[in-house]
Amino acid sequence: MKADTPDQRRLVWGVVGLGLIATILFLAWPIYGPDSGSAPERALSPLTTGASSVDLSSMTPREAADRLFNRVMVAVEQDDSTEVVQFLPMAMRAYELAEPLDLDGKFHLAVLRMEGALTQEGLVAAQDILAIDPDHLLGLAVAADALLALGDTTGAQIHYSRWLEVYSEEVARGLPEYQNHEQMLPEMEARARAQTN
Repeated sequence: MKADTPDQRRLVWGVVGLGLIATILFLAWPIYGPDSGSAPERALSPLTTGASSVDLSSMTPREAADRLFNRVMVAVEQDDSTEVVQFLPMAMRAYELAEPLDLDGKFHLAVLRMEGALTQEGLVAAQDILAIDPDHLLGLAVAADALLALGDTTGAQIHYSRWLEVYSEEVARGLPEYQNHEQMLPEMEARARAQTN
């Protein structure tokens, strides 16, 4: 039935809005439902940072974003494409809502965008890191990967080479994000060496 009157249009949009809210609640329930704290936690990937089982109402936007990041990264490791497709857009949006992000948050957003084949957007997030800290290992690695995927081999090699040059000095800084993602560093190093030899 066509909604010709203002009241009919309000009713239609009200139904649409309720449908969207119901969909969001349905998708978020496995993460934030009342049983989320009592269920055994899934083993977290080395790519993830710690996430606690807390009620949605007590979570900051950044905590919610990190929780979604963890879920997506575990799904990627387990080749669970259904879960990746379901939660990846939510995770990216959560980081965008948690702005301003620290460098670790910017790295998470860059990784999520790369996982979503949003390569140019991943590069932008990596460049945001490098604008603040030009020798940041995580920023250099994601920028190099994005440039390579975009076909800019020269730009990628410059970033990979710089990664290798500053590695020891950067690790010595002991940044929290390096410690959180330390198991990624050997893979980054192997990729950098492969692309610069």
